[in-house]
Amino acid sequence: MKITELSASNPFSSPFIGKSTTTSSPRKIAFASAAPAQREVVFGSAEYYALCAFGGALSCGLTHTAVVPLDLVKCRIQVDKAKYKNITNGFKVSLAEEGARGLAKGWAPTLIGYSVQGLGKFGFYEAFKNFYSGIIGEENAYLYRTSLYLVSSASAEFFADIGLAPFEAVKVRVQTKPGFATTFREGFPKLMAEEGAAGFFKGLAPLWGRQIPYTMMKFAAFERTVEALYKYVVPKPRDQCNKGEQLLVTFAAGYIAGVFCAIVSHPADTIVSKLNSQKGATVASVYKDVGFGGLWGGLGPRIVMIGTLTALQWFIYDSVKVALGIPRPPPPAMPESLKAKLAAQNK
Repeated sequence: MKITELSASNPFSSPFIGKSTTTSSPRKIAFASAAPAQREVVFGSAEYYALCAFGGALSCGLTHTAVVPLDLVKCRIQVDKAKYKNITNGFKVSLAEEGARGLAKGWAPTLIGYSVQGLGKFGFYEAFKNFYSGIIGEENAYLYRTSLYLVSSASAEFFADIGLAPFEAVKVRVQTKPGFATTFREGFPKLMAEEGAAGFFKGLAPLWGRQIPYTMMKFAAFERTVEALYKYVVPKPRDQCNKGEQLLVTFAAGYIAGVFCAIVSHPADTIVSKLNSQKGATVASVYKDVGFGGLWGGLGPRIVMIGTLTALQWFIYDSVKVALGIPRPPPPAMPESLKAKLAAQNK
């Protein structure tokens, strides 16, 4: 069975599409309006996944590029704690040595790399979530939805990081290795000449160690936080909130998720920075050099960066969905079949 066929019959599918087995166009809801209604993208279609991937590329590429100065200082703190003592001192030293322009080092590999990663992260997440929920069935998808979010996001990030790794390797070297290169155009061929193709994927394993837990937390915490906000905080149901109110909930849930993301992924982030800045370094040698406490260097600025980053990413991604008419299903509700079973058990 195809992914697109499975996606039509799970609790995360669009409320605008019925479970029809025919090939006719999905039922559409008519609204009384003088203006023509926005075309609704078919949930689970190839177009749906492609547009989700596009939204992910925009959300990750733009936000990561916007915080390049903070990321640069964070990486330098991780690599040389003696020289860059904290976030304030890191900015001060970096400005004194290279000027304001130096704070933008690594913007090109950041923009390209994280756009590629975002494409895979969000696009594959939507595909895997619908695919897995179709396999385990509607009731199990609801009961074990947190596990579904975790497995789907981990699967998506595994592939997304393969695309990110070469650009991350160049970015960290440009930002933290004096004399290596000042631009992506200069750094890419230089890394190839010095270390070969393997040099681009040297940090892939620790990148998985950083990004997979981060992404699992990012999606699972976001999905459950949105669900909790609508249930306990927002004074009215989601379908009664306008688009602006829904996007505000998205931003709030994204920031909360981002704080947890930063904490669970930070030790691996430190190792990635060290590996990509020191030729011949291994995970074991990095840990021996910095110790457990050293793995948490730069956590403060990273919490600020990742919290803001994650909130903006979800906000941009959801805004793209609104703008392009991509289905945005409400938080999952208990299937009627499961309600009937529970009611029968309580009799």
